[in-house]
Amino acid sequence: MFDIGFAEILIVAVVALVVLGPDKLPGAIRTVGMWVRRIRSAVGSIQSEISEELRIDELKRTAAIQKSELDKELDEMRQPFNEAHESLTATKAPSVEELKEQANAEELKTSEQSKIEK
Repeated sequence: MFDIGFAEILIVAVVALVVLGPDKLPGAIRTVGMWVRRIRSAVGSIQSEISEELRIDELKRTAAIQKSELDKELDEMRQPFNEAHESLTATKAPSVEELKEQANAEELKTSEQSKIEK
């Protein structure tokens, strides 16, 4: 990751031994190890969250594409029914009131005809 070789690690160890001394060096190494572990854990957590968000985003895009395709197919399936509905509404059927008026008119005709026949 950092491309650090054995020679660089050896130089850092010697400098740390000279600066910190032999009594503080083990505690410093433990502290550095703890911080490196925490940083790696945080980086790993962030990477997993990012990959999860990317996966969720891809799933949302796929779902949106499939929904649009299904909506298009649904519209194609509805088209004949819409045309049939339009043709039925275009040919106006007589309303209930018109039918009642026609029935009343026929009753009047039959009653007038029966009066005439009598």
